[in-house]
Formats: sequence, structure tokens, C-alpha cells
Amino acid sequence: MTPLQNGLHLRGRGTSLTLEGSPALPALWKLLAARLAPGADAPTGAVAPPEAPPKVAAALATVTARLREHDLIVDHPDGARLPAWPGAVADDPGGAAAALAAARPVVAAADPDGPVARAVARALRRGGTAAPTLVAEPALPAGRVVVSAGDPAVAVAVQCDAGGGFVTEPADPARTRADATALAARLGRDAATDRPAEAPGSSADPGSSADPGSSADPAPTEPPVPGALPVLLAAAAAQRLLCAVAGLPDPGDPADQPLLLAGRPAVLLAEARPPRAEHRPWAAGPGAVAAPPGDLGEALRRVTALADARLGVLDAPSPGGLPQLPAALVSCGTPSGTLVAGAARTDLARLAAACRSAELHLAAVDGATGAVVGADPGHALGRALRRAALGLGDPGGPVLPESGWREHPQAAHWWDALARRLGRPPRVTVRRLDGCRAYRAEAEQAVAIEATPADAVAHAVLDALTRLLARLAARDGGPAAAHHTALTGAAAPLAAAGLRPAAWTDEGWTDRWLTGLADREAGLRADLHRLTGLRTTRWRPATPGARPLADALAGCGFTALVPTGAH
Repeated sequence: MTPLQNGLHLRGRGTSLTLEGSPALPALWKLLAARLAPGADAPTGAVAPPEAPPKVAAALATVTARLREHDLIVDHPDGARLPAWPGAVADDPGGAAAALAAARPVVAAADPDGPVARAVARALRRGGTAAPTLVAEPALPAGRVVVSAGDPAVAVAVQCDAGGGFVTEPADPARTRADATALAARLGRDAATDRPAEAPGSSADPGSSADPGSSADPAPTEPPVPGALPVLLAAAAAQRLLCAVAGLPDPGDPADQPLLLAGRPAVLLAEARPPRAEHRPWAAGPGAVAAPPGDLGEALRRVTALADARLGVLDAPSPGGLPQLPAALVSCGTPSGTLVAGAARTDLARLAAACRSAELHLAAVDGATGAVVGADPGHALGRALRRAALGLGDPGGPVLPESGWREHPQAAHWWDALARRLGRPPRVTVRRLDGCRAYRAEAEQAVAIEATPADAVAHAVLDALTRLLARLAARDGGPAAAHHTALTGAAAPLAAAGLRPAAWTDEGWTDRWLTGLADREAGLRADLHRLTGLRTTRWRPATPGARPLADALAGCGFTALVPTGAH
């Protein structure tokens, strides 16, 4: 509880509540906490002392009702007083306590007398289980402990070394061991030496065929780990297992932590210097294929997971060192050099960068040079159709007059912005594509295809502007781009999902423009499909090195398409 000037802020399991409106609230809270505390003699359901004035009793009843609404009060069975754990956090305290008491944990480690194994066993015992059984398992790397309990069995693994460690998400024992091995490889450290992990099958690999009990391959010993890190990681591992056995929400539940993703494992990562620990999303971890994101915000949450600094498969698109006006730029690393992406806003630029970065990664690890990535199937298809139509080259035919697009607010705005940077009017040409209601605009060698002349010009000029801004930024010490990409109207349905632009706005407002682009996108895709005859199929990894990227894209609901033919 945190007292405020005219109220108080309360925090509970996965929720919080702020009550304001009276300086007396902290005093009421103290009275209520005393009545509801373990050992209090208040009758069941009575929150006010018998001698309390009617106004105080009414106020206590009101506060109690708000606490119940926010799941901040737990009713104990038949009025019995259970210990604070699990009594203060479980919806069914009696059932949770019985499940913990019935558990028979098994703690496996190469050195069961090591600090991590012992700390896990102590934490489990204090958490309400029977005394854990400690088992020597020489094949496990030093610093790794696998602990399981329950029926059916659930397990977690904890790894601790001098640099940090991790705790896996609760799962069945076989998956837990596989997760721990994959995470150790992904994080790139050997648990015993804090050095890059050996290649699988080497003499240091715990999965090698050498006899783990032979004199040539002695059981690893625990490395010295300073400070409280082993105890903290052991406590975190015990907490995750105890919650799983007792039917309580996992501490890494994405419902309580917006950066985590439902359906993707949440891994607790700890660092010794500086000391810190947090749950991180493991986009490439095991799990079902995710549904596509429903809007731009959700898509960007998944981009954050794909580009997690420790567990991701992409470099994070960042605006650092790049201008954000008049257009937004972000950059990220790729296997073939720095990528710079531009758009009208930074969030849209991040999405464009993530999709193009994924394509460049696919080309590097799988040779999928023609793959097209989108945040959902429609986004991927729209990008693929535009790319196929651009591949047809200049359609020829008459150039549309400037009057066909010059008065549109977006086209005019970006044209003016580019003209100011160039010091002259940009060269713009617009032609209609043969036999369809789509237009190809070219502005200073940047090209775009959209459903109207104004849309095409706005995107082409914005592309040219962001390329120019990127070159100027590189000249001033910013990142030098090996690749450049810009947003297209293919992202508009996702970006406009849930938007309700005010009735008085026109397409000079970005949200209104995105809504209009989204309305025109389905017709444009149909026209481009008739024009190109494009056929696509889902990309499937052809090499083992592409599997983590494939798992991560599928686990985040992104779509990768490969063209299989056209007219």
C-alpha cells in the first residue's frame, strides 16, 4: 500500500487499485487491514468493528466492495485462517495448499550439493511442499538445475553462472530440458565457464555420446558465483514451479506484462552486472502458430518480441541517430548491412523495417531471396502484389496531369517537404497501369503503386524523401544504409484497425488517410492480381538454420509468402 495525498494506491496479485477522494482513506485502510489480517478475530463478513460509527462502517463497506471488484480480497474456506502463502494469492487457498502439500519435488543437478540446487530445495520446502529429493545427474551442465513435481509432472529449469542465468517457463519435463538446452545455446554461454557454448557433439557438449560418469568426463563442478544471484534465481524457479503445482498464475503470465506474448514462452533472464532480472518473450520458443495481430499496436508488440535483444531473431528497429521530421526514420542491422526504413510516423516505420529485415534474414539463412513478409496474410499479399507489379516495369502510356493529384493533402504535403529539401520541385510522373484501376508514380527514382494517383504520388514522394533524409543523416554521422525501404498502403488495413477518425477530418490527417487507404486496399489487390497473375505459397524453411526464424515468425502470427508464378 502506498499512501497518497487524498487516497491510497494498492497492489495485489496481477492487479492494482488507486482510491482517491479523502485524506481519511489511509486511516481506513489501516483499520480494514487489521480486521482482515491473519489471526484477527473479526466474524466472517464483518469488516467494521462493532463500536464503529455508522459512517465509518459504511466507508469500510465501500472500500471492501472496491477491493472485491479488483480481486484484492481472498476468502478463506469456512473462515479458516491459512498462511499468507498461498492464502493471500489463491482463489482456492485450501485447494492450493493441499496441492502443494501433496507434491513430491525432485531436484536434479550435476552437483546436488551445489548452491543453486540447495537453494531451490529450501525454497520449495518453505513454499509448502514435502521435502524435495535431490538427485545427482552428472550429464547436466554445471549451474543447471531441473526441478519437477506434481502429477502429471511439471518442471522448470534454472541456469546460473558468473554472468547471470535464466529460469524456463513451466512445462513437461522433456520440454523443460529441451528448452534449457536451446536457451543456453541461444544465449551463447557455457554454464561452467561463462564462455561461448561449445558446438553440439563436442567434448564439452552435455549431449555428446561420451560416458558422463567416466573418468575422462567427470561431472562438472559448480563455478563460484558471487553475491545473491544463485539464491534469487533459485527462488524464481521455485516460485514458478509452486505456482504451476498450486494452479496459480505464472509470474511470467503475459496478462500482467504487456511486453510478453500469449502462446510464447516467457523466460526469466538475470544479469549479474548490473544486477537485474526480467521476464522476456522467447519468440522462437515452442508453441502453437499464433493468430495474426489484429491492429498496429499488437503487431508492434510482436515486432518487439521478434527483436528482443537477448532472445529475438531480428535486430530491433530504432530511431536512434535518425531524424523524425518531416518524416520518421528507423534503422536496424541485417545480415547484409544496415537497413533504414521511412514512413509518415515512427511506429509505421518500425513495422516496415521489421518486415523487410525478416526478408533479408530469410535470404541469408535460407536463400529465400523472393520471400515477402507481412504482419498478417493480407499485408504480405499486398506487399507481394506491389512488388510483382513493379517488376513489370514502366507501363508506358500518357502521363497523368498534375491536377490529378496535386490538391490531395498528403501528396501535396510530402511533395512540398521533398521540394524544400531538394531546393527545387521534385520530378514526378504518374501513369495508370494497363487494364486496371491502379497507378504507378515515380518521384526522384522512387516508385510506388497504389489505388489512386494521389496515393501513389504520396508514397513515392515519401519514399524519395526518406531516402534523401537517410543520406543526409549518414553524412552527419548517422547510420549508413545498405538497404532502404518505405511503408506502402499494404499496411493500411492493419494500421487503421480500430481507428475512428473525427468526421471533420480530411485525408490530410494521417489516421483519416490510413482509413481511406484501407478502404481502397481490397480493390487494389484484386486489380493487381488480375494484372500480374501472381501465385504465392507459404514459405517453409529449407535449412536447419532457418528454423528459429520460421518458429519466431509463426509464433508471432507473421506471414512469409514465396511467389510461385505469374502471367
